Amino acid sequence: MKTFREPAMSTHAVPLRAEPAPRPTPRWFAFAGAGALIAVGYMDPGNWATALSAGAGYGYALLGVVLLASLMGMLLQWMSSRVGVVSGRDLAELAHERYGRRTVLMLWIAAEIAIIACDVAEVLGVAVALQLLLGVSLAVGVALSAVGTFGLLALKRRGTRRLEGTVTALIMFTAACFVAQLALAHPDWAAALRGFAPSREMMTNTGMLWLAAGILGATVMPHNLYLHSALVKDLAPERQPAQVRQALLGVNFDTFGSLVFAFVINAALLILAAAVFHANGNTGVSDLGDAQRLLAPLLGHQWAGLLFAGALLACGLNSTVTGTLAGQAVMQGFLKLKLTPWKRALLTRALAIGPAFLAVAAFGEHGSTSLLVASQVVLSLQLPLAVIPLVKFASDRSLMGRWRVGGVLLGLAWICVAMILGLNAALIGQAVAG
Repeated sequence: MKTFREPAMSTHAVPLRAEPAPRPTPRWFAFAGAGALIAVGYMDPGNWATALSAGAGYGYALLGVVLLASLMGMLLQWMSSRVGVVSGRDLAELAHERYGRRTVLMLWIAAEIAIIACDVAEVLGVAVALQLLLGVSLAVGVALSAVGTFGLLALKRRGTRRLEGTVTALIMFTAACFVAQLALAHPDWAAALRGFAPSREMMTNTGMLWLAAGILGATVMPHNLYLHSALVKDLAPERQPAQVRQALLGVNFDTFGSLVFAFVINAALLILAAAVFHANGNTGVSDLGDAQRLLAPLLGHQWAGLLFAGALLACGLNSTVTGTLAGQAVMQGFLKLKLTPWKRALLTRALAIGPAFLAVAAFGEHGSTSLLVASQVVLSLQLPLAVIPLVKFASDRSLMGRWRVGGVLLGLAWICVAMILGLNAALIGQAVAG
């Protein structure tokens, strides 16, 4: 009987396809980047104007307001990112889903006003920086301010990471400029430390209250809350508990690290103004151009003014990008309208350049800082319309489930709301009485 032997397997046979290895859990740094874009809003030219005026006029006395505003910003940005990661929607989208048409329209208009007010500050900041560096007029600087915006937005077409890397590099350049200037200024660090204590004078001094509202509006910006939730909403697409937990851990590290850095920059700017201008009797310095021209002789170094102008330009260019991205998120979330970044930038910038030109025409070359501070006060007045929905969404069990915010943190969030409303009420009351 003939037996048959199985043919030997060819050495050229195609092996069976192996099952794909499970994707490793991303580490915290995979979620980094959004915090840098958010921190930019905490260091825009509006912050420069308010911190400069506060430091020159009142020394270190308003450092406590900078600290308080930064802590409030950290809590609210943390809540915004948490809502975005857990729900998979940004604040504007949630408002569109859960509120009536009139409320949505009111919130959208308020958000757009805040974005335009912020963009006015950015236009003027970049214009002042170009004037200081290139010697062009402020009006020409306003016209040129759009060029840098479109240049940075072009990087986004090559990937978000490249844009985030450029923004981070500009932030680090700003920090290096301030380190060098503080080293030359030799501040009174003991007096600066005492400045972090609350000041009762603020509630009775109209000038201090105006600047306190400006610092609050320049630090905790309404559009930043919308933007943060939009930037992180896709980081846990499957909404599995382990995935959400990992995303929240990375986002929290990114958020707090970036905002602590932003606080240091803001405090450094106020300390610099207090040490250089207030300490030398120049308490009326509030114009960014005057500040730059006085830095070199007062610090005794020709590079001081150049570093100041360079850092201002870096901050101004950075903040124009976040304003455009926030405008996209707000328009798409509230109205379901989507514009490309360059169209959105063109729309916002066109609405902002008008007031900037009017300020230059009405107040001359030295009227920019007054408009900068006023724009930040507008942001403070708009802030409750973004914060109150945020706190309600973050504490909603039906939306957030096990990740809802409650207890002490929720209580602190409502205290922030009460403080913002109280400060705005006091500001309006003084304006009516005056």
